[in-house]
Amino acid sequence: MDKGTVFFPDPHLVGTPGDWGLAYEEVWFQASDGVELHGWFAHASAPAEAPATLLWFHGNAGNISHRLENLALLHRQVGCAVFLFDYREYGLSGGSITKAGTFLDAEAAYEEAVERADGGAERLVLFGRSLGTALAVHLAVQKPCAGAILEAAFTSTDDMRALYGPFLPPPTPGEVAYDTLSQIEHVSAPVLFIHGTHDAVIPPAMAQTLYERAREPKRLYWVEGADHNDTYWTGGESYFQTIAEFIRTCTAD
Repeated sequence: MDKGTVFFPDPHLVGTPGDWGLAYEEVWFQASDGVELHGWFAHASAPAEAPATLLWFHGNAGNISHRLENLALLHRQVGCAVFLFDYREYGLSGGSITKAGTFLDAEAAYEEAVERADGGAERLVLFGRSLGTALAVHLAVQKPCAGAILEAAFTSTDDMRALYGPFLPPPTPGEVAYDTLSQIEHVSAPVLFIHGTHDAVIPPAMAQTLYERAREPKRLYWVEGADHNDTYWTGGESYFQTIAEFIRTCTAD
């Protein structure tokens, strides 16, 4: 395990999209180092209204099955297809989690998503949450996409270490880092930042800093009263309308 980051993978799935009435496919694919990864491709419920695919990079704890309620609400309110996958050691994915490995997993998921997305990269929106925002930005710099949604984004591993200093091990020479702060200005696709005003895990100031450094077109949507994990509940209809509007703008012909 990489020093400087504490991961919380859970290998036990607690459900599937089918439990929520969603049409989906099991997806198995490989990272470039041979690690087998698992995900779900949930088909769009209203493709004419949201002609895009979201590639979802989830946060640190749990696995994709812990995002099922959020996934179901996205389908109901937004209608787009969603490709949600687990990093190595999470859920049914193989291997052992490392920061370097998460980048390989994200790159493999991107290639899989582009093949499955109706319209390819031009209809693919990257959706990162918390830890996943660093991976979404990494790909948005390296690969074409329609846009990127960054929810509860943090600036860098170093900044998080400074924030939680005593609870994280010190860096080691050559350590792979998450560094969205140095990359965000190189994202040319539209970016939507979403952050809870009462986020107790990742300070709202980090989202503000990233937003100010990002290129246009960009938007920062504050979810009033939301903490780290309840943005979609606290934001309610406005939260989903904001995402739907962003997707429509990104994928407009």
